[in-house]
Amino acid sequence: MNLMNTSPKIEYSDVTKKFGSGPNTFQAISPTNLEIADRSLVTVVGPSGCGKTTLMLMAAGLVTPTTGQVRVNGDVVDRPSPDRGVVFQQFALFPWMTVQKNVEFGLKLAGVGGVERRKRADQYIELVGLSDFRDNLPKTLSGGMKQRCAIARAWAVDPEILLMDEPFGALDAMTRVSLNDTLLGAWNSRKSTIMFITHDVDEAVYLATDIVVMASKPGRVEAKMKVDLPWPRTEEIRFSPEFAELRNAVWHAVHGR
Repeated sequence: MNLMNTSPKIEYSDVTKKFGSGPNTFQAISPTNLEIADRSLVTVVGPSGCGKTTLMLMAAGLVTPTTGQVRVNGDVVDRPSPDRGVVFQQFALFPWMTVQKNVEFGLKLAGVGGVERRKRADQYIELVGLSDFRDNLPKTLSGGMKQRCAIARAWAVDPEILLMDEPFGALDAMTRVSLNDTLLGAWNSRKSTIMFITHDVDEAVYLATDIVVMASKPGRVEAKMKVDLPWPRTEEIRFSPEFAELRNAVWHAVHGR
């Protein structure tokens, strides 16, 4: 099944990645070709050590392929760019800054003036449901609130692409489900392109327009699946036969080897 039917936003062309040298060389990614369409929400799922994060970091410009190229909008990725926001599992907030100041940080670096900076930060703080906590320091926030702040900060600079590396992996199940819905609501409002790394099959199915399944030793794309579940996604969908069927297909692609 083809992953995309439009011009790709992100394109991996014969990409490989090796770490180390000589007898200590580790093949993290074997030759990989992959296309991610504009305004899609693509989840990448697979076992630990299959290269999911490495694949994402190549698109971020934080890891250089050993061979092959990664292109965004047709241009070769050779460095990080504000057009590609990154959210990691670790919250990486500045502890001495309030929620408001954390979200404004990237805008300030970009030279956005104070009034516009506050206006745009307010918009994304509201979007992720933190309006009542804008003056709080990170130490007073729950893990879920910290991650909401990190997402708002990444989106405030208006990136075309948001790259997310297991952003909800350290959170409890209820918070994780809530943030899934927050992310979908924000994505539906902005329609940017999202590449979302996860090891959770249910999360991969619930969020995605398309799913990429990776296998390990060496890391590679094992399967590509279109998600035809209806929008908007709701909790009821999780209990539908269609969800169960797709979840089982993904689970077997990940664990069935």
